[in-house]
Amino acid sequence: MTNHYGKLYVVATPIGNLADVSFRAIETLKQVDLIAAEDTRHVKFLLNHYGISNKVVSFHQHNEEKAADSLLEKLRDGLSVALVSDAGTPLLSDPGMPLVRRVKDAGLDVVPIPGACALIAALSAAGLPVTQFSFEGFLPRTSSARKAFFTERLTTPTTWVFYESCHRILTALQDMSTILPPDRQIVIARELTKLHETIVKTSLAHALELVEQDANMRKGEFVVIVEGAKVIKQDEGLSPEQQNILAILMRECSTKTAVEMAVQITGARKKLLYQAALALEKVNRT
Repeated sequence: MTNHYGKLYVVATPIGNLADVSFRAIETLKQVDLIAAEDTRHVKFLLNHYGISNKVVSFHQHNEEKAADSLLEKLRDGLSVALVSDAGTPLLSDPGMPLVRRVKDAGLDVVPIPGACALIAALSAAGLPVTQFSFEGFLPRTSSARKAFFTERLTTPTTWVFYESCHRILTALQDMSTILPPDRQIVIARELTKLHETIVKTSLAHALELVEQDANMRKGEFVVIVEGAKVIKQDEGLSPEQQNILAILMRECSTKTAVEMAVQITGARKKLLYQAALALEKVNRT
């Protein structure tokens, strides 16, 4: 006798504009036996809008371990289940991983129903490199942990992205400004697809100024995209910092000694430092 197990559908829902839901998502939500939602009140607004009356159960970060076991049993009994979050694609900084893991481990089907995602929407309109990027989820809650987070990514060469709430966006940017250079390019995307959607690309220093001065820039849901650090190849020459160190040493030491010390301090190639030293000598003689 063949077992007919149910399927788990991971359904993306709108991040703001209800028109962004896909036809496939609507049909899936209509046809499943059960909808597992992060916030049942929130999802019912969407369901009512599209005339969907299926049963909804609560599935959030505080009950997902226990609820995952219960939903797995329902799938084994042949019921189909749709997993939705408050907005966007489930599991991206939203509950759902315990359930998906259990269902996969049990050998049952997990079917993605793709759609809106704040991360991808922000990246598509950011104007920063997106060939490679890292998604960091939500930032740590304390200032010291955030600063450690930013320090770890100070020299990361690829674009990186995080989510932040309206309650912490200002302090997050303030902490970032103590670690990253003020001219680092960032994008602040807030209230995506909603009436007051705002996408600003500017320097970190100016972004902090905007958020400090404009109360509206501290409202809503935020995606922040940060430009990767510029990589200076040795063959391209010395960085301004390396040149400055060499110039300081040359004021106190002979050219030979200054170059040797600069190699040890900066790690730059001796040939490049020696060429720069000769150029500085020429400038000083004129």
